[in-house]
Amino acid sequence: MLHKISILSLGLLFLINCNAQKETKTSTKVNVEKTENTKTANKDGEIIYLNEGENKFLKEYQMNVTFKGISEDSRCPKDVTCIWAGVAVAQVEVMGTATRPMTLNLASMDNKGRNYNKSADFNGYTISLADVQPYPGAEEGAKALNGKYKIGITIKKSGENTTTK
Repeated sequence: MLHKISILSLGLLFLINCNAQKETKTSTKVNVEKTENTKTANKDGEIIYLNEGENKFLKEYQMNVTFKGISEDSRCPKDVTCIWAGVAVAQVEVMGTATRPMTLNLASMDNKGRNYNKSADFNGYTISLADVQPYPGAEEGAKALNGKYKIGITIKKSGENTTTK
């Protein structure tokens, strides 16, 4: 009996001092602070900025949003004359607290003929792509920007006007 009590006591001692539990608590605090310092949306539909690969839980909408990356960037580079302005397509994964994840392909412009949509509906909200940065340059092109993209999205109740300010 004494043997079982000593093993149980040692086990509890290890769990209390486990570094993995402490790191999880610390990283949660850092994420909360980062979210509070970055610009987030409110009822007026302000722009929410996400870096490539960044994930944010938007408490107001009970929604988790992840910027997966840019699947296409054919925008005309700076200081170059182009026939077509081009488009950037961002892959944004959204997941509600009671729904499965869904990947939305949001484009920098609407073009129904090419299946580009600037907005998409999810869970009673309309999510729109408002900004894609940086803009490609003439020398490096869009390939040099992989991993460096930042997007701005707006979220509004479905049925409201989805134009950005």
